[in-house]
Amino acid sequence: MPERDIASWSAMIGGYIGQGRLAQALQLFRELMWKEKLRPDQLTLVTLLSCCATTASMRLLGKSIHAYTEKNGLELNMQLGTALIDMYAKSGYLRSAFSIFERMPERNVMPWSAMICGLALHGCGEEAIALFESMKKAGVRPNEITFTGVLNACCHAGLVEEGRRNFRIMTEQFGIEPGVHHYGCMVDLLGKSGKLDEAYELVKKMKVEPNVVILTSLLASCKVHRSFEIAERLIGQVLEMVNPDEHGGVYTLISDLYALGGKWNDVERVRTLMDRVQVKKKRGSSAIQMADFHLYPIHRIMELLESKKFIKI
Repeated sequence: MPERDIASWSAMIGGYIGQGRLAQALQLFRELMWKEKLRPDQLTLVTLLSCCATTASMRLLGKSIHAYTEKNGLELNMQLGTALIDMYAKSGYLRSAFSIFERMPERNVMPWSAMICGLALHGCGEEAIALFESMKKAGVRPNEITFTGVLNACCHAGLVEEGRRNFRIMTEQFGIEPGVHHYGCMVDLLGKSGKLDEAYELVKKMKVEPNVVILTSLLASCKVHRSFEIAERLIGQVLEMVNPDEHGGVYTLISDLYALGGKWNDVERVRTLMDRVQVKKKRGSSAIQMADFHLYPIHRIMELLESKKFIKI
């Protein structure tokens, strides 16, 4: 291209990020800033930051973008501030996220929700609830995303009464109909707390179709609390929904539940079904990130070392 404007640079950087080629994306962003002397606009930066928020391995690019905004005195408006909060929070840098949150001159529902969801994501349930209360006192009206974070926070912290209360006021006070994520948080919270009958009744009353994740969550709680009676009511529905390629572990869970109930013929039936649909347990995986940002699966590294007779596995 004889001339490359900010849109073409942004498209290239976004393409590299989409392919996981983070080193190239970072290098291109640096060239854009220092070599080409182009000034990315806030929309471009917000788009890039949203990509950086998807995984912690993109954190360096996100921090570079943040440094650029600081150096060039860009205003922390709603979109840019929220994107930075989201990026840092999802990467586990809650102090950095909260620092940006506090520095924003104005805050609507977006930065409040991003901060609440970030706290909930990392198990800071009580802090997330406290921030939610501050949000309401500030006169900011919560939305669906806010309540997803709040209910997730209650789930992580085991705050059953707080979860019930917020699930209720979501509809009664703010007119927000629960979605599948809200129901999922409540079923998980009630199930983990041993309130299996209440969780099951909530599933039956859902105004949206329960997905396999919600039902499996309740099944897992039934196993933990050794309650086969409720599990037996759900197993048939789960087996109709489950995809062997995506949810192979569900068959093992159901087999264990039948064993818990002493239903040995059903245990054998499920295991036969597993063989017929060729359910395979997915290999656990980890990855090592090298300086060039490439991610190398650990099991491949181990296999290579074994082939060279450096180790035995």
